[in-house]
Amino acid sequence: MSTVHELMSATDPVAAIATAVRAKRVSALEITEGYLARIAALDPQLGCYYRVDAEGARALAKNLDEKIARGEEPGLLAGVPIGVKDLLVTSGVETTAGSKILAGWIPPYDGTVVARLKVAGAILLGKLSMDEFAMGSSNETSAFGNVKNPWDTTRVPGGSSGGSAASVAAGLCAASIGTDTGGSIRQPASLTGTTGIKPTYGRVSRYGVIAFASSLDQVGPFARSASDAALVLRAISGHDPHDATSLPESVPDWAAEPADATGLRIGVPAEYFDRLDATIAAPVNAALETLKAAGATLVPVTLPHTRYGVAAYYIVATAECSSNLARYDGIRYGLRVPADSLGAMYKKTRAAGFGPEVKRRIMLGTYALRSGYYDAYYRKAQQVRTLVKRDFDEAFRHCDVIAGPTSPQVAFKLGEKTADPLSMYLSDIYTIPCNLAGMPGMSIPCGFAAPKDGGPELPVGLQLIAAPLAEGQIFRAARAFQQRTDFHTRRPPEFA
Repeated sequence: MSTVHELMSATDPVAAIATAVRAKRVSALEITEGYLARIAALDPQLGCYYRVDAEGARALAKNLDEKIARGEEPGLLAGVPIGVKDLLVTSGVETTAGSKILAGWIPPYDGTVVARLKVAGAILLGKLSMDEFAMGSSNETSAFGNVKNPWDTTRVPGGSSGGSAASVAAGLCAASIGTDTGGSIRQPASLTGTTGIKPTYGRVSRYGVIAFASSLDQVGPFARSASDAALVLRAISGHDPHDATSLPESVPDWAAEPADATGLRIGVPAEYFDRLDATIAAPVNAALETLKAAGATLVPVTLPHTRYGVAAYYIVATAECSSNLARYDGIRYGLRVPADSLGAMYKKTRAAGFGPEVKRRIMLGTYALRSGYYDAYYRKAQQVRTLVKRDFDEAFRHCDVIAGPTSPQVAFKLGEKTADPLSMYLSDIYTIPCNLAGMPGMSIPCGFAAPKDGGPELPVGLQLIAAPLAEGQIFRAARAFQQRTDFHTRRPPEFA
């Protein structure tokens, strides 16, 4: 396999491209031009990229080809074209976090994840669209337009990393980088039929990631397969002295995990299935049976405080959001709306720069942190967070991986939930507890289901959660499942 089209169409394009470029069967520049041409032809229908950095991508590819010609080691991701969520700062390339308040801002440095991708030989194609400041579950809060789901362009791709998920589903990059605060990698992965992993909190550096909720935010990859996701995660993981929350742990070779579930104990929490719609439950239960047939043992577990997860999350996340976003004041960088006084300038700048969802969360968080309300809301939410973590700790005494649905529904229509914020927030009901507890979690395609409002069947995701730093168990279960199924190989018909 050496032609550009064959490599782009591979089941594991990350591994296939890196192998071919390293062996000089194809140049990094040829691969890059292939993806740039596909983006130019197809992305106008989807809106995945906020900004394509064609010049920068070609420069990286040419430098890599010269490096290989000199006989130097090209890196783990040699020549692999990757898209980056617009929440990660990139030297010399506009970074907006999907917000008007940062429109036109050019960072003077690369964040750690971006720098490590370059060291690994990846080719960065551009910045991917997202919900404003990563606040959203549908990719509809961006100040610069919606991303559409390649399986049905009348539907959302999920959020906030919708551009990252849809770009992989449509083949507009070999893999992508997203962030996950309450499910923003796993939920869009489920809705677009891609593989996405949120690693253990602290496994990947947050230095250079524009903050939403600092105790919850985490960076991770989207890919076609678990094997490809393992390669990208390995490239970006590791201790970083720039990030005080970065863990000083070694980085395993997750791609070497056996695709064998023999002896693996899969915990099945009743709370994740109690009220799950039958159309979603059917493919998820079938996936559990596939893992059982692959040698795993299904173990009932209980996570009783899961039902409080959404409420606790939206207090903790909004409180941290109100603190983090206080820096956008029109003084140091970003948008500035002139006014007669400093206070008026603050108000006008923030009113013009922030969108409705961001304003809503800032107000909720500020309220929760007010004197007299802190103990009633924020402290109580943190206590619930501790109980959620204890539930997981107890469950992992009896199992190695917890499995269940990623999302309570398939992709919904654009505009369907924008007028009902609470309904939108419940889209992350199964993913939020994992973030509150700092656990690693992955979504993999496990089947298809028909939407209730009619239309073609859409992807359904299976969520796999493991104990802290036990990503290897997740990759083992995911690879065993994907070796026995073809859901991760299927492509949206119009973008195959």
